[in-house]
Amino acid sequence: MLELIKQPWPWYVAGALIGLTVPFLLLVGNKTFGISSSLRHLCAACIPGDVKFFKYDWRKEAWNLFFVGGIALGAFIAANYLSNPDPVQLAAPTAEYLASKGITDTAALQPSEIFSWDQLFTLRGLIFFVIGGFMVGFGTRYAGGCTSGHAIMGLSSLQWPSLVATVMFMIGGFVMTWFILPSLLTL
Repeated sequence: MLELIKQPWPWYVAGALIGLTVPFLLLVGNKTFGISSSLRHLCAACIPGDVKFFKYDWRKEAWNLFFVGGIALGAFIAANYLSNPDPVQLAAPTAEYLASKGITDTAALQPSEIFSWDQLFTLRGLIFFVIGGFMVGFGTRYAGGCTSGHAIMGLSSLQWPSLVATVMFMIGGFVMTWFILPSLLTL
């Protein structure tokens, strides 16, 4: 059984399990699925002061903090005790393309040529970590939620704004992958 958990699951199994989270949360506690709002709840709980955005009864959503804590705990357990020892398998054309851009550490989930402490204080690191992080945070607030909230919860409950947001997330991903990322990899 443990070997089954350590292996990557097919998309149709993992996707179905993620999709079943939506009716489970709705049936059990009339709760919606989304991760980005938990940062707001955490800030509302921890930041004293007169910031209007954080002045609300965050205790009604305290379950969300436990949900995110469970995600962090599950990630720790998976990374330290259930990880697959085999290297990540990339398609040969992808590995060749990345090698042409100087990314040879393709066996790792996060190539050290991009995601390392050495890269943090370079122009590439500034763009990937600081500017990219800001854009993700700003985009999440601007879109009224994150990809998991819109694409999983919003689409399953037939919300028009979630369809628009999900289509825009996809377009942004395509533009980033095909037009912006190749330029950033050459920095």
